[in-house]
This record gives sequence, structure tokens and C-alpha cells, in this order.
Amino acid sequence: MRKRWGVVAVLAATVVAVVATTAASSSAAPKSKLTSVSIQLQWVPQAQFAGYYAAQNLGYYKAAGLNVKLLNGGPQIVPGQVVASGRAQFGVNWLTALLAARDSGTQLVDIAQVFSRSGMTELTWKSSGLNTIAKLKNKKVGNWLGGDQYELFAALTAAGMDPAQNKGVTIVQQPFDMGLFLNHQIDAASAMTYNELAQVLETKNPKTGKLYKLSDLNVLKMQSLGFGALEDNLFSTASYLKSKAHQQIAEKVIGATLAGWIYCRDHVKACVNFTLKAGPTLPRTHQLWMMNQINQLIWPNTGGIGMMDKASWTRTWKLMKRFGGIKKKPTAGAYRTDLAAAAVKGLKKQGMDVYGKHYKPMTVKLTAGGK
Repeated sequence: MRKRWGVVAVLAATVVAVVATTAASSSAAPKSKLTSVSIQLQWVPQAQFAGYYAAQNLGYYKAAGLNVKLLNGGPQIVPGQVVASGRAQFGVNWLTALLAARDSGTQLVDIAQVFSRSGMTELTWKSSGLNTIAKLKNKKVGNWLGGDQYELFAALTAAGMDPAQNKGVTIVQQPFDMGLFLNHQIDAASAMTYNELAQVLETKNPKTGKLYKLSDLNVLKMQSLGFGALEDNLFSTASYLKSKAHQQIAEKVIGATLAGWIYCRDHVKACVNFTLKAGPTLPRTHQLWMMNQINQLIWPNTGGIGMMDKASWTRTWKLMKRFGGIKKKPTAGAYRTDLAAAAVKGLKKQGMDVYGKHYKPMTVKLTAGGK
């Protein structure tokens, strides 16, 4: 254990040096005077935000001349509102939430699109035979709603149903656990690959006394079906970004954060430890599963981590507009790529792999309750 962590420490020190060099090349603040900023995270501490924890724990933010405070989220915290009010300069949220905020007049700006694909799925039991979206016709289908329904509604609509009007399908508002599905009270349930899917696989099948397996499920992935919407991004406000000085700060925040995500791609277990240090809200094995799945939403990344894919952008806003999430096409300025491009260029110049072309996920064996 000591030897392994020794190797990690050496690698971490190397990347800190890389980030420090990159920061210096983009006019980083003197080390004696760090610039203080806050990042509002979307939810409670979990591996969904491991790249931010890594950047903080490994000194990447500090090396870039920043004193970054990571603010935990929760059910009563809306990152867009926190950032718009000035209580944080940056935030993390799904692109759908950012678009909804802009549509109502709040000028949030996506400055780095961290996740490059959707983790949204619809689960059914293998024994049900419901192995396509079309077969969900006249069935009870669960979703959390409140802005999370666009991908599912698009898939159901394409299969001839009208979920918004409950025609041809019955939409059930799903709580933030998998109880309805596990108790067979609904035919299908929404699940993120990195969280709710694991919750099912961490549960014992009462008929066998053993944990459920993937072979017990049909996992209908919205991304694979062509209905994936973009999720986690790093954002700020148009007013904050008017200043050249703030643009330089944003570039440093992006660069250090992306370096954190690159580290987590290659050091999964270390980043799980950073996550647990931030707050043990979920057990270790569940967090390990989550970290492995989150990496798969980022890597490989053909355009480079943090860069917006135009096709995915267009698909996301069109899904929202079609199902009432926004009333009009997003105005220019909803996202910008210049800051992320500059940050990625600096990381590439220092030899960091921003594409993850050869990334391969690990195999995680879940345990009861994710412990």
C-alpha cells in the first residue's frame, strides 16, 4: 500500500508541475497571492465530482494561483441560482439546467463541457421482455421529471407514444431511489449508469438471496438510442466573464479542473479516496463503481476534454425545445469554447493526454449496499 501511494504521489507532483507551468504561461497570479473563487457543485459529495476533488487535493488549483472553495450541493441548492447571485463564480450542472435558466433570462455560460455523453438509461427486468422503447407502450414508465425527462420523452415519442399527455404510456414520477422498480410497481425506471443502476445491482434478489446481476436487466441507454443529452459542465455568468481578468481566472479554473479529471481517468482508486475525504455520503464500492462509470461519460473524447461537440449541443437543446423545457432556440453565448481551448492547449503542450483515446474502463464488482 505504501509503495503504491508513493508512485501516485510522484505522479501527482509531476502533474502539479505541469499545471504550474501552464498557469505561468497564462499569466498566473504570484504564488504569494492566490485568487479566491468558489465552485458550486451539483450534489452532495460523490465521485461525479471527483475531478474537482483531485484538482484541490493534488494542488492543481493552487499551482494555477487559485484558492478554490468547493461548495457541496443538495436537494435545496440550485447551482445556477447560486452562481447568478454571485455567491459562487463557477458552478457544475447539467446542460439542460443551464439552458432552462437562460431561457428564463439568467445569462449562464457553459465554459467547459466536461461530460461528452449521457449517462441516462431506462431499466426493465429481463423477464418482462420489454427490451426496446417501443415495447413500453401502455406500460408504467418511471422518471424523476422536473427537467430530467427530455431524453426519455424523446425516445417514447419516436416510438409513437405521447408521454407529455400520458397517451400510449403512463408516466410515473419516480422518487430518488429504486423502490418502485425493485418492488415491480412500475415496468421501467430511469437510472443513471453511475448511481441508480448500481443501487439495483447492490440489492439482493429475494428469490435467490444473491445480488441482482446485469443479466437480470435490460439497460436501454439513451445515448446509444440517439437521444442522449449533455450533462455535467462547468459554467459561469456572462457578466462575470466580461472582464479580461476574470476570463484569465476562468481559464486557470478550467485547466486545473481538467487536469484533475485526467488524473482520475488514470487513478480511479485514488480519486475515490479524495471523494470519500470530501464526504462519505455513499460507501466505497458504490463510489468506485461511480468513478468508473463517470470516466466512461468523459473518455474517450475525440474533441478533447472540456470541448463542446456541436452535434450533441444541438440535439440537447432541440430535445428540450420539443418537450417544453425551453421556449426558444438558445441565444448566442450560451456556451463558449475559447477558454477551454486555451486551457486544453496548455495541457497538451505539457504532454497531458486530453483525448483518452486508449482509455479502457475497469471491472468493478459490487457488494450488498455498495459497502
